[in-house]
Amino acid sequence: MRSPRRRRGVHPAAATAPPCSAMASGAASPRSPPAAKKRAVVVAGDGDDSDVFDRLPDDIVLVVLSRLAANAASPADVASAALTCRRFRELAAHPAVLSRASAAAVAVRWGAWSEAAHRFLRRCAAAGSLHACYFLGMVRFYCLGSRATGAALLGRAAGGGHAPALYALAVVQFNGSGGGKADKDARAGVALCARAAWLGHTPALRELGHCLQDGYGARRDAPAGRRLLLHAAAREHLSWKKHNHGHHDGSAAEDAVSRFMVAWWDSHRAKAAARGCLPGEHGDGEHDGGEDLRLCSHARCGRRETRRHEFRRCSVCGAASYCSRACQALDWKRAHRAQCAAARWLAAAAAADGVAH
Repeated sequence: MRSPRRRRGVHPAAATAPPCSAMASGAASPRSPPAAKKRAVVVAGDGDDSDVFDRLPDDIVLVVLSRLAANAASPADVASAALTCRRFRELAAHPAVLSRASAAAVAVRWGAWSEAAHRFLRRCAAAGSLHACYFLGMVRFYCLGSRATGAALLGRAAGGGHAPALYALAVVQFNGSGGGKADKDARAGVALCARAAWLGHTPALRELGHCLQDGYGARRDAPAGRRLLLHAAAREHLSWKKHNHGHHDGSAAEDAVSRFMVAWWDSHRAKAAARGCLPGEHGDGEHDGGEDLRLCSHARCGRRETRRHEFRRCSVCGAASYCSRACQALDWKRAHRAQCAAARWLAAAAAADGVAH
């Protein structure tokens, strides 16, 4: 029996061949080599070798830079992004980016302080960054001697609900800083402390507790004051455990601006000693009026008196001065308890020696 004839002109492989329209459209066959795929990608780019970021709209780049500024861990993060290219440098200076600068992004260290850093803080504050207003306000008020501009910047930050700025203004009101004794306003200080404490600021909560216990600026309520102090201590303990058993209680002593001010005054004293100047005296022999002005004895605070005898002194030894009751309570627990006891013992020994002779 003869096999059926094959149709003339039809090859068996032709049944699986792709149609001509698919080949004409440039579709690759399943067995196309990898080089064909690479060539297709190049063709899709239309021969444009520019960076992908160059084709992004400015609005998207601003959003990315704003997120970076809001989550920056140091000022170097923002500076590194600005140094990438000219376009990034211009967009990183946009108010929409600077206004989102985080507390860490504006926390300039004393060793990195320069006119460029000062200008960066001014631009962030002008853009509306509350953290920059607070940081620059404290530096100007206590370090640079610009009381009016410093208080104005602190007021801007406090008006935006910045808790550390509210507490800083409360300390200014308690002491009458930048003015005289008649400028003290304990009631205003208590109101500012209450607002900051309501926002969760632990030093303000502690200060408010002492005010209620002493009846300073508010009606005396010792039980309520003790409850606030216990609440502040509990918050400090939780913060201490959260930060790997480090001394971080959220107080102004641990704040970046406090570290800046401590380093500022240490450098000020070192330079004066190197020039052979007396405390409060400049190299040209002129005084700045601060020969009797003291720093807060709490080693991690950094505030300095704006007039003589502005800060309260330890009622036992009289050698320590404090800008606030909160700083006094912290320093008593950390250091002054032993120092004050030693001072009392030395005074008692000296008095007994005098009687014996």
